[in-house]
Amino acid sequence: MARISGVVIPAEKQVQIGLTYIYGIGPKHASTILAAAKIEPTTRVKDLTEAEENKIREIIDRDFMVEGDLQRLVSNNVKRLKDVNAYRGLRHKAGLPTRGQRTRTNARTRKGKAVAVGGAQPKAATKT
Repeated sequence: MARISGVVIPAEKQVQIGLTYIYGIGPKHASTILAAAKIEPTTRVKDLTEAEENKIREIIDRDFMVEGDLQRLVSNNVKRLKDVNAYRGLRHKAGLPTRGQRTRTNARTRKGKAVAVGGAQPKAATKT
């Protein structure tokens, strides 16, 4: 099990897939890192030597912002938008989509479970 940037990479995965478990590294960055480290992308994580792991760590630390630092940067950017009352900040505050998607239908991921409005539910029987 390799541990890179505080994340445990699964040993059975290929290195190019395993690197995407790190927040801030997607498939494109993973292939860039492996090209710079001169490591075959299809190598399994368990087959990496200690020197190869250190080379990957060094490249990530030098060239990429990942995990906690990146999450802090993103949350600070959102907080700044909220503080200056930008339109996108208001959408973040309201829990609505921020990038122009429609909300009349869809947008359930951001809005949450639909709440029934009106007489759609039967009334509960009352005791007399």
